[in-house]
Amino acid sequence: MTVKVRRQRPRRRVFWALVAVLLADLLALSDTLAVMSVDLGSESMKVAIVKPGVPMEIVLNKESRRKTPVIVTLKENERFFGDSAASMAIKNPKATLRYFQHLLGKQADNPHVALYQARFPEHELTFDPQRQTVHFQISPQLQFSPEEVLGMVLNYSRSLAEDFAEQSIKDAVITVPVFFNQAERRAVLQAARMAGLKVLQLINDNTATALSYGVFRRKDINTTAQNIMFYDMGSGSTVCTIVTYQMVKTKEAGMQPQLQIRGVGFDRTLGGLEMELRLREHLAGLFNEQRKGQRAKDVRENPRAMAKLLREANRLKTVLSANADHMAQIEGLMDDVDFKAKVTRVEFEELCADLFERVPGPVQQALQSAEMSLDEIEQVILVGGATRVPKVQEVLLKAVGKEELGKNINADEAAAMGAVYQAAALSKAFKVKPFVVRDAVVYPILVEFTREVEEEPGVHSLKHNKRVLFSRMGPYPQRKVITFNRYSHDFNFHINYGDLGFLGPEDLRVFGSQNLTTVKLKGVGDSFKKYPDYESKGIKAHFNLDESGVLSLDRVESVFETLVEDSPEEESTLTKLGNTISSLFGGGTTPDAKENGTDTVQKPSEKAEAGPEGIAPAPEGEKKQKPARKQRMVEEIGVELVVLDLPDLPEDKLAQSVQKLQDLTLRDLEKQEREKAANSLEAFIFETQDKLYQPEYQEVSTEEQREEISGKLSAASTWLEDEGVGATTVMLKEKLAELRKLCQGLFFRVEERKKWPERLSALDNLLNHSSMFLKGARLIPEMDQIFTEVEMTTLEKVINETWAWKNATLAEQAKLPATEKPVLLSKDIEAKMMALDREVQYLLNKAKFTKPRPRPKDKNGTRAEPPLNASASDQGEKVILPAGQTEDAEPISEPEKVETGSEPGDTEPLELGGPGAEPEQKEQSTGQKRPLKNDEL
Repeated sequence: MTVKVRRQRPRRRVFWALVAVLLADLLALSDTLAVMSVDLGSESMKVAIVKPGVPMEIVLNKESRRKTPVIVTLKENERFFGDSAASMAIKNPKATLRYFQHLLGKQADNPHVALYQARFPEHELTFDPQRQTVHFQISPQLQFSPEEVLGMVLNYSRSLAEDFAEQSIKDAVITVPVFFNQAERRAVLQAARMAGLKVLQLINDNTATALSYGVFRRKDINTTAQNIMFYDMGSGSTVCTIVTYQMVKTKEAGMQPQLQIRGVGFDRTLGGLEMELRLREHLAGLFNEQRKGQRAKDVRENPRAMAKLLREANRLKTVLSANADHMAQIEGLMDDVDFKAKVTRVEFEELCADLFERVPGPVQQALQSAEMSLDEIEQVILVGGATRVPKVQEVLLKAVGKEELGKNINADEAAAMGAVYQAAALSKAFKVKPFVVRDAVVYPILVEFTREVEEEPGVHSLKHNKRVLFSRMGPYPQRKVITFNRYSHDFNFHINYGDLGFLGPEDLRVFGSQNLTTVKLKGVGDSFKKYPDYESKGIKAHFNLDESGVLSLDRVESVFETLVEDSPEEESTLTKLGNTISSLFGGGTTPDAKENGTDTVQKPSEKAEAGPEGIAPAPEGEKKQKPARKQRMVEEIGVELVVLDLPDLPEDKLAQSVQKLQDLTLRDLEKQEREKAANSLEAFIFETQDKLYQPEYQEVSTEEQREEISGKLSAASTWLEDEGVGATTVMLKEKLAELRKLCQGLFFRVEERKKWPERLSALDNLLNHSSMFLKGARLIPEMDQIFTEVEMTTLEKVINETWAWKNATLAEQAKLPATEKPVLLSKDIEAKMMALDREVQYLLNKAKFTKPRPRPKDKNGTRAEPPLNASASDQGEKVILPAGQTEDAEPISEPEKVETGSEPGDTEPLELGGPGAEPEQKEQSTGQKRPLKNDEL
């Protein structure tokens, strides 16, 4: 018994699957086209968008500024963001959160948590016993994790982008500091999930800056490597990056520009914020000194006063960058006491002397990691707001040994522009010029495992092994496979960070756990029992370090091989498909060279490869005797992950956070809707009270009507002041609707009178043109007439009816007082115009598309005489002159050649000419043309 196999069915399934994917992509593109980037700094953020017709552009916030403070004020019933939240920092410092990104991905015992508490003592931090992280305790009822606060900011950034782009946006690229480890990066991704954003990539802010620099200088990049150093000192940290720009050959697009991150150095706490905190402390000491002996409290114990001092320190730092000294002054700093003190740049530099000594540190780290010297660096470019401090530039210039520092980049917006370029490149909706980005691993990652070995017969010991997965400064994104060869039962292995010796002791404490994950494998022994006759090729673990720099374990497989004899018949389609899939997911057929090797996953080659054991493919005639081939079997192994650095939020907790943020957003929208309703009611009352005294409103209303409206408006104004605070949105809208209904007749009469002149003038013009058109249509000779009598009569009827309606309505309107509802309505005028215009357009279209009818001919080939009832004015007088005689003594034209095959006396049909069209000249019997008189055809 034979079984027939339909080979087309798998292909059909694949085809329809591809169609479904394409349709899904098209539907996704139809929903949203714009993409955005968020450059998330410690102090402020910049948002950029790309949408169809609009290339890369920085988003303006509600205050029309290009950067927005990363500040959130959280109260029981409202939230504030950006500049509004910054102004609330003075009134309510405890509920105003900033620099909260410094707490992302950190457990309670991290030194940065203690540092944050020391810098901002007004905040109450509580601890999550499950994850050992911190929360902001705003009130007994309100507490938020740093991820939730960041989710609020990201959601707010999306609202700014959507308002600016005038469409919804879901796809985003978000910048993160290059020194963020795995826990910190995952925390940002969780915050984005809470905000409902689809993160196309987390891009390192230094990489985004380098990309922006390269994109706008694409023409300057050639095959010669150029090494550029970017020194970025922002508010919270400092990063030094060495980037190599060069044209490289790519498989997809030929020669393209590439940036490669060669070296990175950083200082997590060196930035403008620390300088401002030093200044704040100095100002607080000066204020206390001025009040010494008055038994006054220490200003440091007053959160509002300290918030004022921090704001003044920020301003002072900026001013001292351009001036040698400046006067710090704050009205009513504490207990209604004003503060005023002079601060010099020298004093400021002395306060921050130890900070300036740390400026060269990141430069040395970057050079060391890149294994380069300063002589190989062509240019040093400044990035970040804190690099504007003169002392920073002075120390840095000395450290790099250059003649000058590069300032030819927008220090504030470069990262946002580079990130949004990457967003457009990753989006399916845009096509951008390729720019190859090769980022680098800052923290190496390795795999550790322990296995039992028998060094001597009967003597067993444990051997600890380490295999580097991703080396320091190695490129990513990248996939790796590590093979465990000597395991036939379930076992565990560990994923940890590699050598972090380049970090100092304090940086290591801030870094957190150096152990990432313990991987527990289940089902290894069962796989060996399932394939007892097969040779084990090891347990293969597939790792992925994606574009965001986040590590994941894709899958673990147990791989087996055996030799099988091929039958003379060709392999079935299913077998070929299975072998193809096996080659894609299981590696090559050559034996593993290492006991426990780590390999980079390569794409299958399209070229023909040598057969098993290096034997070349057999010639065509020898195909009947095929050597034994290797058959590969892959069994997926169960994986249990135990996260060691910082556990992610469980899905139920994450869902609760998402719901919490959605509820807050809904509450904010309802609040905005209520404020909008209250503002609309207040504006309507004010504007209408003013209108009652305007002449055009007094003309169409009586004194009694105006008094009634004015009384209702005054009552509504009183109600709004007394009870409006507690009024709901519905109540406010109902009150507004009541007033609008009261004033509806008054507003209608005024608006109608404003429209009358324009509408009536347009109606008169249309009537006049329609009458002239009808008259011209009736003058067309019967032989050339294209309109029927019914059509012309219908148009004439509409014209007459419109004239009659207009005259009658105007007469009736003239009898009515201005205070009554008018009978002459603008909508009726427009309806009459539309009806009349429709009839005229019908006839015009008919004339445009109707072909002229040919004239009848007599036996001699001359034209038929016009009808007897045609007047001379309609047809003109036809005069035939003798040969050689002309009317106006004008020269006789040369006779035209007659086309071969034309019949004598043939004439072309006349075309209906427009107004003033000249009659066509026709040849006389002599074959000559002559000019025509005005009354001739």
